[in-house]
Amino acid sequence: MSATGEPRVGGPGPREVDVVVIGAGQAGLSVGRLLSRTELSFVILDAEDGPGAGWRHTWDSLRLFSPAFWSSIPGIIMPGGRDYYPTRDEVIAYFKTYEERYKLPIERPVWVHAVRRHADDRLLVESDRGNWLAEHVVSATGSLRNPVIPDYPGRCQFEGVQIHSSEYRSPEPFRGQRVLVVGGGNSGAQIMAELSLVADATWVTRREPRYFPDDVDGRIIFEHATKRYQARAEGRDPESAVEDLLGDIVMLPPVKAARDRGDLVAVRPFACFTRDGVVWPDGREERIDAVIWCTGFRPALDHLCPLGVIEPDGRILTDGTRSIREPRLWLVGYGEWTGYASATLIGVGRTAKETVDGIVEERERGAARGSAGR
Repeated sequence: MSATGEPRVGGPGPREVDVVVIGAGQAGLSVGRLLSRTELSFVILDAEDGPGAGWRHTWDSLRLFSPAFWSSIPGIIMPGGRDYYPTRDEVIAYFKTYEERYKLPIERPVWVHAVRRHADDRLLVESDRGNWLAEHVVSATGSLRNPVIPDYPGRCQFEGVQIHSSEYRSPEPFRGQRVLVVGGGNSGAQIMAELSLVADATWVTRREPRYFPDDVDGRIIFEHATKRYQARAEGRDPESAVEDLLGDIVMLPPVKAARDRGDLVAVRPFACFTRDGVVWPDGREERIDAVIWCTGFRPALDHLCPLGVIEPDGRILTDGTRSIREPRLWLVGYGEWTGYASATLIGVGRTAKETVDGIVEERERGAARGSAGR
């Protein structure tokens, strides 16, 4: 096995490595960087055609809601400083630089179909580009490939355009149209802010949107996550260590501008769809051209179905980032259940380190058991 991460090739059978990492987003790259500092061989399998992972599928004008300095993964600070909010394209460029700087062993495009238990006590990773055998698998696929669209009454009969925010790129296709933006998070606010400049747009949210103060950005989310992490480490109740954030939406400049011109007025949900529009709770019917669903995502975990580890709620029981039902499987970057703020650029480094440390410790324990048995 090679410390450079090169897999062993043994004829026509599966390629063999110590660790397979699935996904080359911020979670996969962070894990890969830390693995490169060990003696473990590894490969990162990525379904995309180039660097950027899920960021390649976000809308053109997207900006991070934390400044560049606080939006970095282990090893390289994202360019831009303490007061600049990077764009989607700048995040993709940062990932490209990161891959090149650390010469990470990434194979792409590789679509992982399944992870299965193998007869020799390893895990078999099956893909459209061949198979790999590994002692440990780190799943870091995120959630962008598993968008959520609610099963709204009449949705299937609506003949207008319906897209999820993961498919939205720019407001131009909707210029002059009557559009509903559904969802009260940061994506809904950012998309509504630019759509309202070119379309007759209405913002639909389940409750009144909650804005952070103008001088607060996404760093507060990481600060709260850090307090909860420290409380858990000290045996205290993590939730008692923080107060309610009292906000969901970060006031980036385009969002502030939309608010100031009166374009961020949200209404409560409509009752149902019709063939060419919607019916509001008061019975009023309205013709609609398009609906953009900013309704979030669920973890993209279908490749793990053969292991039988996915719970009814779509998550996996973990001890830290390690699967309880399959201890050779680790999960990084899926949200709070895999570590506080682990789905963020700045927050994922902590859980990536815990994961790599855990894999190394497990290898050392295995080696010690082997030595004792000789």
